Amino acid sequence: MAWTWRYENSGGDEVNPAEAPPGEPFPTQSDAETWLGENWRELMSSGVDQVSLLESGRQVYGPMSLHPE
Repeated sequence: MAWTWRYENSGGDEVNPAEAPPGEPFPTQSDAETWLGENWRELMSSGVDQVSLLESGRQVYGPMSLHPE
């Protein structure tokens, strides 16, 4: 199974930030979530407002905002 993030702006349009990890897809959901937990600030500063987690192209959850409430 391949776990990937879809990066979106506030309007829901997909964006491709330079901070996206080399070597994506992630081997496990946990690896993908850990990476996001460590890198969400950099993604947000590059124009990503929300993310969705995909498993082999199927949306598992999201969109999830990167902005603090």
